Amino acid sequence: MNKELINLSDTARIYRYHKTLIDRYGAGTTRALGWPKIEGQSARFETLSQIGDLSGHSVLDAGCGHADLYPFLKKRFSSLTYHGCEQIPEMLHVATQRYKRETNVVLFQGDFLDSAMPVTDFVLASGSLTYRHSDDKFVYDAIKILFTNCRIALGFNLLSGGVEASTLLRAYAPDDILNFCRTLSTTVQLQVGYWPDDFTIFVYKG
Repeated sequence: MNKELINLSDTARIYRYHKTLIDRYGAGTTRALGWPKIEGQSARFETLSQIGDLSGHSVLDAGCGHADLYPFLKKRFSSLTYHGCEQIPEMLHVATQRYKRETNVVLFQGDFLDSAMPVTDFVLASGSLTYRHSDDKFVYDAIKILFTNCRIALGFNLLSGGVEASTLLRAYAPDDILNFCRTLSTTVQLQVGYWPDDFTIFVYKG
């Protein structure tokens, strides 16, 4: 386990944040995940799905929430194997109840930066890297670890604005993240314009 990246106080704050949203909006809702509008979630999913042809490949959804990404990908790609990792029990329970009969879905509780995470063809992270952490280098270390755990490519989204300093979320300058990713790979793509104050980056192996 990458214990140096797992700060218990950060984890506790993230849990309390989503527990408050669950109590307010109900388990299984988009608002419980922190997305004000379902259209925003769909726009992010649509952009992430452009990373490549996922048919016949394995995918790790890092911080999968309710595993909403799975049915989205299932409609677009055939014979994919979906691995969903989520550390908040209430969210994982919703995902398990929804997809327990899907034979190509593997759901498990844990931190997606744990060294025990499976290595998959693609790793996708939608919203799971947007939280503010006590270590300013967290997002860079997390990107590096997730990229190590993929065989073909990593795709993730981050906020570029619209975040108040008092909130649990954090915005990043796209160029800063893009330049860091270029230290990991020579093939990096930046996607913008699909949703306000949001950007997606694809980092490819080889």
